[in-house]
Amino acid sequence: MYKIVRKEVLNPSVSLIEVEAPYIARKAEPGQFIILRVDEKGERIPFTIADYDRDKGTVTVIFQIVGKSTESLNELGEGDSLQDMVGPLGVASKFEGVKKVAVIGGGLGTAIAYPQAKKLHSMGVSVDMINGFRNKDLIIIEDLCKAACTNLYTMTDDGSNGNQGFVTAKLEELINSGEKYDLVVAIGPLVMMKAVCDLTRKYDIK
Repeated sequence: MYKIVRKEVLNPSVSLIEVEAPYIARKAEPGQFIILRVDEKGERIPFTIADYDRDKGTVTVIFQIVGKSTESLNELGEGDSLQDMVGPLGVASKFEGVKKVAVIGGGLGTAIAYPQAKKLHSMGVSVDMINGFRNKDLIIIEDLCKAACTNLYTMTDDGSNGNQGFVTAKLEELINSGEKYDLVVAIGPLVMMKAVCDLTRKYDIK
C-alpha cells in the first residue's frame, strides 16, 4: 500500500497527490511515469511523474478528474493509501549541452513540463518557462514553476490574469527580442505542440 501524505486541489477538475514511494522516488527522473491502482478492483492508470523528493521518499502525481477511475482516486485524501504503484517506467528526458531552453506547458501539460524545467534549472541551464491556460481559474502550480525557472510567463486565452495571448506568441516575442534558445520543450494539447513546432522550425530551433 502506498500512503498519500499530501493532497491539494489545484482547480475544480485537477488535483495533486504526494505519495510515499521511496523506491520509486530514489530512481525517478523527469519524463518517466508510474502506473497506479486505487484499489484491488481498480484499473491500472498511467500518470507522468510531476515531481519527486528522494529525501522524503515521495512521488507527486497531478491528475485531471475525467472518469470513474480518476473520480475514485480523487475521493482519497491524506492518510489514505493506494492499492499499488509501479515505476519509474519509460525513458527519462536527456538534456546535454544546452545553455538556454524554453519550456512550454499548455493546460494540464504544465504539470509535465514543470519537472523538465526543474531538472534543467538544477543543472544551471537558463530556463524561460511559458505556460498557457484558457483563463486564470485554471492556472496550476504557478509558484512551483516560478521556482523552477529563470523567467516565468503565464498566459491566458482571455487575458483574465493580465497576460493575454497564446504561448507561441510569447515565444516568438522572446525570440525576436534576442533570446537564443538551444532547445524548446513543449508539452500540452496536440494543436499547441504543433504550433510550437511550426514556429521553432521557422527559426531553426530544435
